[in-house]
Amino acid sequence: MVEDVNSLYDCNGCLFNTISCQFLNRDEFEIIRRTSNQLHFDKGETIFKQGGKSSNLIFLHKGIVKFNYKNETGKNFIMTIVSGPKLLGGANLFFRDTNIFSIVAVEECDLCLIDNRAFKTTLLKHGDYGLKMFEQAAEMFQASIFNFISLAHKQVNGRIADILIYLTENVYKKQDFELTLTRKELAEFAACSHENVINTLSRLNKEGVITISGKRLAINDMDKLKEISKLG
Repeated sequence: MVEDVNSLYDCNGCLFNTISCQFLNRDEFEIIRRTSNQLHFDKGETIFKQGGKSSNLIFLHKGIVKFNYKNETGKNFIMTIVSGPKLLGGANLFFRDTNIFSIVAVEECDLCLIDNRAFKTTLLKHGDYGLKMFEQAAEMFQASIFNFISLAHKQVNGRIADILIYLTENVYKKQDFELTLTRKELAEFAACSHENVINTLSRLNKEGVITISGKRLAINDMDKLKEISKLG
């Protein structure tokens, strides 16, 4: 983790700034900005730890993170994967001050830690701003809910198809991308074995639905992938 307020990114061009200043005047936003810290995390670094106390929200300016949940037996699940720019957090602001998940950098990330106290003070004065921020924070939990529905009702083929569609449409946002997730991480996201992931990807590759070349993955037939997802 590296802190460098001066060079990571310009606050004036930040999406969080743009959204906030639709509801706040400059002096009000400046209070939040002064109590926030810009940080850089390398791939694999833990940003928030499950069970730890948190006094901050995160605005992910650039990069990709995963939300990890470890159950009582020590098994790890990936609840969702999110790319910036995106406001992360919400549960630790609106409901509790203990982190429900760990948040881990999947690739290099630039982010801003936003002080909860300054943020809450502003929310109390601007209900419309609070609703907008709650809406932004809730977006990431929708993906977790849909993933659980997939896990509960679909076989491995359907789960892997759902994950590839999700990564294409919501994380990498293109059909040809460098897959920064490992096969192990895909297995934790799909709640299946490492071998199931490898075998399913290999089969999809042979059938021409996708093309895998090293770390690059291309979706060749999105309609077929959605058909696999639908059949489950």
